[in-house]
Amino acid sequence: MARVPEPDQTPNGPAYEGRLLDRPEEEVVDQGASFDIRTLFSRRGVLGLVGAGVGTMVLAACSSEDSGSTSSSSSSSGSVTEIPDETAGPYPADGSNGPDILEESGIVRSDIRSNIDGSETVDGVPLTFTLKVTDMANDNAPFEGAAVYAWHCDAQGRYSMYSDGVEDATWLRGVQVVDANGEVTFKSVFPGCYSGRWTHIHFEVYPDVDAITDAENAIATSQMALPEDACNAVFKLDAYDGSAKNLANVSLDDDNVFGDDGGEHQIATISGDTDSGYTATLDVPVDTDTEPTGGAAPAGGGGGEGGEPPEGGAGPEGGSGQEGQ
Repeated sequence: MARVPEPDQTPNGPAYEGRLLDRPEEEVVDQGASFDIRTLFSRRGVLGLVGAGVGTMVLAACSSEDSGSTSSSSSSSGSVTEIPDETAGPYPADGSNGPDILEESGIVRSDIRSNIDGSETVDGVPLTFTLKVTDMANDNAPFEGAAVYAWHCDAQGRYSMYSDGVEDATWLRGVQVVDANGEVTFKSVFPGCYSGRWTHIHFEVYPDVDAITDAENAIATSQMALPEDACNAVFKLDAYDGSAKNLANVSLDDDNVFGDDGGEHQIATISGDTDSGYTATLDVPVDTDTEPTGGAAPAGGGGGEGGEPPEGGAGPEGGSGQEGQ
């Protein structure tokens, strides 16, 4: 195991590779997501953080995995349409509704199937998904340097850090930095379908690496919808018990997030099968000239409408009915 890096003592306080520590009282490996992301730009820093399990994950953030999928461009009258703003739902873990995983080192990673310490890998059909983030205010050029936080439920419909029994888990959450092609790629598992919602993946886009420490800095908050054919195939498997029934009781047109337009601009392009896994791609045009309107958790108390997960967790059998999640 690599040695835990020691900070340098400077007149302005502890520093590592010339960067002042965000949390002087903590070790270098416990400086949080923003510090981890800035370390991307120092090869020496990346290697120095390997001992915390951060280095290899951070290196993966520098380049996207080849998903093999085609992009799913959304347009209106020949022009690009901004990704719709949506709620972050009750379980964002971005500090806006309880826990804040963005304060933890290790969250910068491409493989989100395990906890951020590498333990407890979740079961499910493999899914690699790519978000292609472009800057509409800059002729829809790749939004290089922006940061993307993505999260979703597991095969049983549970959300780490919130659902009963997995409050201490951190799986299926991760941050990536947009590369020169405008892409971030995550290796995950196909999410399940719980009562009241179409199968989906949440994500937030931040303008730069420093902004990710505060959820209010997000310039876009939205959700990716998974296509029905792929959902139907996956939900036949035992690991997704209950998901097929839940999906049959909702449609893209009546879903309380995608129902405005049937998810027209949020349905991923997908390929693959249940044996080899799936790859999904979604175009995410972001207009920094407009005021973000999404992101807030739904108003209300328990029962999944803004605060605590419903009784029995968020899984298909528990029946969450999360309004706006």
